[in-house]
Amino acid sequence: MSANIALVDDDRNILTSVSIAMQAEGYVTRIYSDGETALKALLENPADLGIFDIKMPRMDGLELLRRLREKSDMPVIFLTSKDEELDEALGLAMGADDYITKPFSQRLLIARVKAILRRATYDKAIVNGEAGSEPEPMKRGNLEMDPARHQVKWDGRSLMLTVTEFMILEALAIRPGVVRTRDQLMDAAYQDDVYVDDRTIDSHIKRLRRKFREIDPEFTAIDTLYGAGYRFADS
Repeated sequence: MSANIALVDDDRNILTSVSIAMQAEGYVTRIYSDGETALKALLENPADLGIFDIKMPRMDGLELLRRLREKSDMPVIFLTSKDEELDEALGLAMGADDYITKPFSQRLLIARVKAILRRATYDKAIVNGEAGSEPEPMKRGNLEMDPARHQVKWDGRSLMLTVTEFMILEALAIRPGVVRTRDQLMDAAYQDDVYVDDRTIDSHIKRLRRKFREIDPEFTAIDTLYGAGYRFADS
């Protein structure tokens, strides 16, 4: 059965282009031009995943997510502008699953949708006792990662990571000391055949370091090896 995607944005061009791209992948789309209308519809008939703009009239994406989270755990991807980092952090803390900065590649958005729907399907299987063996939690020094629950802790304190950030960190931490090239990290984070340039991975690494340093200013576990890539050092 095709997944149902709710698109909420006050930009008609974005609604149209994203809807066409999603339908080409076999998804069913429902489009809304403001958060207030979307909230009423989604509380009555939840979608499998939502793609929300943050800045909208009548009700913005953050308030829409807050109200939805009172009754629904529907996965949500935010579409943000480059100057909305505080909104991104708040959205993740409120339960958003990922965010993509405008302007964005349709192929990249589709890859994120597929990754999040895969995880949501697995989470439901765990709840229903149908998932078989869960991925084992991983501990590397002060780092703890639980892939089945998408949870990360550093020295006992939780971090809020996007799906992309989680996958990059997992690819680094699974073999401490081993250098991962940018291409390898792209494969781990995006999986599908999606082109992203080197600067995209560098930006994710920068965000990861910043998030760790917010709870541990002495964090140095992600090393840069210039011309080679990155590695995780758990000592």
